[in-house]
This record gives sequence, structure tokens and C-alpha cells, in this order.
Amino acid sequence: MLITGGAGYIGSVVSEHFVNLGYDVTVLDNLMYNQNSLLHLFHRRNFHFIYGDVREENLLKSILPKFDVILPLAAIVGAGASEKHPEITNAINFRAIENINKMRDQKRQIIIFPTTNSGYGTKSGDVFCTEETPLEPISVYGTTKVESERVLLKSENAITLRLATCFGFSPRMRLDLLVNNFVYKASKDGYIVLFEKHFKRNYLHVRDAARCFEHCINNFDSMKNEPYNVGLEEANLSKEELALKVKAILKRDTGKDFHIQESEIGKDPDKRNYIISNKKIMATGFRCAYSLEDGIEELIKGYAMLYDRHYTNY
Repeated sequence: MLITGGAGYIGSVVSEHFVNLGYDVTVLDNLMYNQNSLLHLFHRRNFHFIYGDVREENLLKSILPKFDVILPLAAIVGAGASEKHPEITNAINFRAIENINKMRDQKRQIIIFPTTNSGYGTKSGDVFCTEETPLEPISVYGTTKVESERVLLKSENAITLRLATCFGFSPRMRLDLLVNNFVYKASKDGYIVLFEKHFKRNYLHVRDAARCFEHCINNFDSMKNEPYNVGLEEANLSKEELALKVKAILKRDTGKDFHIQESEIGKDPDKRNYIISNKKIMATGFRCAYSLEDGIEELIKGYAMLYDRHYTNY
């Protein structure tokens, strides 16, 4: 198995998950955030690491034929980082995926690609987006992911996973993800400022993302060549609803309270607003193991030892 971007927020959890399952795992990563998120895996004989960049075509040509399963996770992730570096985002999020797809043996090598449900863009927040809902991405990140998905679904032996906004701890932690960010601000700052409080999102624990890759491999023949929304069916929440849920759990577990302030001045640069149906992936037998409440409790406990604000993608 080859995992590109395997040292990232999702990647480091996915890498550990498959190493623990006994897969022979090779990670290709350029460690652009100077992360050391995989150090705990190097003692495992079934784990291997290649320091390199998915934009290096000669490197890809030399290593790609060795693998039966390809999980291309390397990406510039999020609206903020992608808008700051649009050319790099296009090269990594789209061109590299296009190259991997051209180079792989589509009869022999399967590919499972984590796209994003941010491709749905700005909807009403009242009607569930299904896999048939038109994709209307509103960021460089969303656009490049959607373009890559289209390329892969036109080929053979590919699955794309439209992942919800992830949360939970990872060896390569990120504080700029919405749930992680809200719990951090509530725990450390004592307040949250909300922009567009009614905008809605769907959420997914990062460990359930890893479990879904496993599910796709185990059920590949019946699932292949299709896109799937992946998130918590019960977690289509507005920012205000999320903040109130964090408030209730923090109060219950620690006795702490914090202030929720709606801002009339300023806007959230990420304009996504939608609710998601995850019934298609559930019909294949997949169920999430971690609730939003589980993740908030985990984050509250873990932030007792985490004080560094540099865990972001921009």
C-alpha cells in the first residue's frame, strides 16, 4: 500500500491504522510542515517511508508499480492554505493526482481518493446533499479536489470519498479545523466569536475516516467507481449548534464556562453551508464508531497538554 501525504493530519492516522492491521505500508511525504508524526511507526517492520514530493514525476514512475493499493492523501488542505498558494495547490491537489492515475495500472492497482464534501459549496442548509447533487466548489481547494474526483471516476478501479469536516486528535494535529478550533478556543480562551452562525456543516472523526478506507478496500468490488459522502449522519450542525454543544460538554466535564459572541462585523472566508446525506455509504454497511460528543470529550481532555497554536495549515 502506498499512502501519499501519510504524515499529515488524516494521513498519520490512516498510516497507523493500516500498519496495525498488518498491511505493508509505504508513506511518501515531503514533510512540508516539519512534522514528526510517524516516528512511532518506524519500529514496525511493515512500515516504510520515502521522503519526496508527489510533484516529482520520475519518483512516482519508479515507485508506483510496486503497490496494489494507492491512497493519495497528499494535498494542500483548506480554504485558507489553498487561497494563499493557488499554484502549488493545483499542482499537488490536481496535477499530481492526474499523473498518478495515468501512471498506475488501472486493471491491477486500486485507488481510493479522499475528496471533500466542500465541493457542494454554498447551498441552502435545508436540503440534504446526496452524491447526485451538483458540485459547485467555492474555493481553490474544493475546485482542485472536484477536478481530481472527475478524472478518477472516469477511469477504472477507483473510489472517491467526500469526507466531512474532520475532528479529533492526530499525531499531526490541526487546530484550524472547526470542531478542533472551537474546543480549543473554549478551553483556552474562554470565548468563541461566530461569523455566519447559521452556516451548516457535516462532521467526521479522523479515526472513522481511516476506518472508511479500510471498509472500501474490504468491499472494493461492490463499491468501485462511485463517489461516497462520509460523515456522521446525525451531525449536520450549524456553527451555533456546534458551539452550544461544546459549551454543554465543557461545562459538564470540567465545570468551565465560556462566552459565545456573534460578530456582526467581519465574515468567515470559508462560505460553505450545506447538510449532507451519508445514506449511500451506510447502505454498504459502513457505520461511524465515534460520535461528535466522543470527539469533543477527547479534545477537552487532550488540550490539557496542548498549548501550541502552530498546529494549522496556514
